[in-house]
Amino acid sequence: MLAHDVFFSLKDSSPQAREKLVAACKKYLSDHPGTVWFSAGVLGEEFQRDVNDRDFDVALRLVFVNKAAHDKYATAEKHLKFIEENKESWKKVRVFDSYVAVSSHAETKDRPRKAAADAPRKRARPKDRE
Repeated sequence: MLAHDVFFSLKDSSPQAREKLVAACKKYLSDHPGTVWFSAGVLGEEFQRDVNDRDFDVALRLVFVNKAAHDKYATAEKHLKFIEENKESWKKVRVFDSYVAVSSHAETKDRPRKAAADAPRKRARPKDRE
């Protein structure tokens, strides 16, 4: 799979401007064919350790089934419309693309696993998986 992480620094870093970009991400960048994961949100203000990179306002993460799905997304009309409508608000954009493997997720106190989750499941294969 391919993870596509984008970090936007905005010219106007107000809460309203941040939420406007998050809404645009949801409108234009979710639901692309071959997407396994989509998320968009604002900088977590409470994370202030020395190792935290705080040079962004909005984070976008997409995980695609493969590079081919990412490449289709990169030239998709909705993606290009997102760029056209929002690029003037960006001070800086950083993109990190990496190949990732599926991992398991341990049970947590906040998100208990259901018994059915432990049963083997058949996974649907996306149409554009190569």
